[in-house]
Amino acid sequence: MESVQSIKQRFEIIGQDPKLNRALEKAIQVAPTDISVLVTGESGVGKESIPKIIHSLSHRKHAKYIAVNCGAIPEGTIDSELFGHEKGAFTGATQTRSGYFEVADGGTIFLDEVGELPLTTQVRLLRVLENGEFLKVGSSQVQKTDVRIVAATNVNMFEAIKKEKFREDLYYRLSTVEINIPPLRERQNDIHLLFRKFASDFGQKYKMPTIRLDDNAVQVLLKYRWPGNIRQLRNIAEQISVLEETRIISAMTLNGYLPSNSSSNLPAVVNQTKAESDFSNEREILYKVLFDMKGDLNDLKKLTMELLKNNDSQKVQEENENLIRKIYGDEDEEIETQEASSLEVLQLPEPALEKSYAGAAVQEDKYHFAEEIQEEETLSLQEKEIELIKKSLERNRGKRKAAAAELGISERTLYRKIKQYDL
Repeated sequence: MESVQSIKQRFEIIGQDPKLNRALEKAIQVAPTDISVLVTGESGVGKESIPKIIHSLSHRKHAKYIAVNCGAIPEGTIDSELFGHEKGAFTGATQTRSGYFEVADGGTIFLDEVGELPLTTQVRLLRVLENGEFLKVGSSQVQKTDVRIVAATNVNMFEAIKKEKFREDLYYRLSTVEINIPPLRERQNDIHLLFRKFASDFGQKYKMPTIRLDDNAVQVLLKYRWPGNIRQLRNIAEQISVLEETRIISAMTLNGYLPSNSSSNLPAVVNQTKAESDFSNEREILYKVLFDMKGDLNDLKKLTMELLKNNDSQKVQEENENLIRKIYGDEDEEIETQEASSLEVLQLPEPALEKSYAGAAVQEDKYHFAEEIQEEETLSLQEKEIELIKKSLERNRGKRKAAAAELGISERTLYRKIKQYDL
């Protein structure tokens, strides 16, 4: 069995990170077997090196090794690419074609970005893994193949399974052994080493002196998060090698090549879940605002009636303190002052009050407008009110107290509306 160091030299792998060494050790140990392997890691970490190592150290090393990028093949043709097709199977199929699984019989197939496979193709792949059988597109004849499958993905497989984008049974068949490649930001001691290797390679390739980083530039290099990992580091080294005349690179020069939108190493909190009480679109939000305005208007009418019936504004304010706070708020003293002034304005002079109580008929005529407002409400607004109440009850699983709080009305008012609309 070859050592990790000899494998690094053979496949030009740079780095001494313990996690990287452990990944290479697992590849060396699993290579002599026919176990399926799943290589995981972020994009650009170098996952494609692992299947090459596994194939070269296996008993299949003299057979074919085929690498397939599943994400680059259109969904309509991927079955034909992998399993082949018969003549006339679909438009454009002018002759019979062998797929990768037939061509690589006895060898190894590397399925890169396996998380991008369509669900129908996943079913076919599961059958190959279980018993080595497959069907060409447009054929009813079962064919056998003996291939070893090494897959790789940068997708969170458990999230994909949860969203029903990847079959759980296929995942467990592919990940008999799972090898994870760490991202570059977790390999701090390897970053400068890799940069120097790339700079040396490009210096020889373009026949120019090798670039070097000063101490401040090295610190910038180590603090950067490298979202593109080794691929991004290599591209940066190539750009600087070609474009910079000065061979000693400063921190300022290096920063000019690093994308500013991702250079910060500060953590950020992103809320990916949507609250259950959020409305799905702007129209519902508008209806909610109108519904709240209607409630405030009814509260104002109630408060006005209380002031007209009672000559003591202080008493009315004390008895309806919660209602006043609901309408005007109680955030600061300025708002409280506005509440008091509003009550004073609403309070009628004593002669007017005496006149209003002269007879029941006069009082009915004077405040008949309140009844008319209630009767003239449009049917569409009533329907939207019913719709909002129903949605709120559904979101809160029928709990009236929570639904009333969401709608900004009392539980008693909600109960009355449920009875009124027969919900």
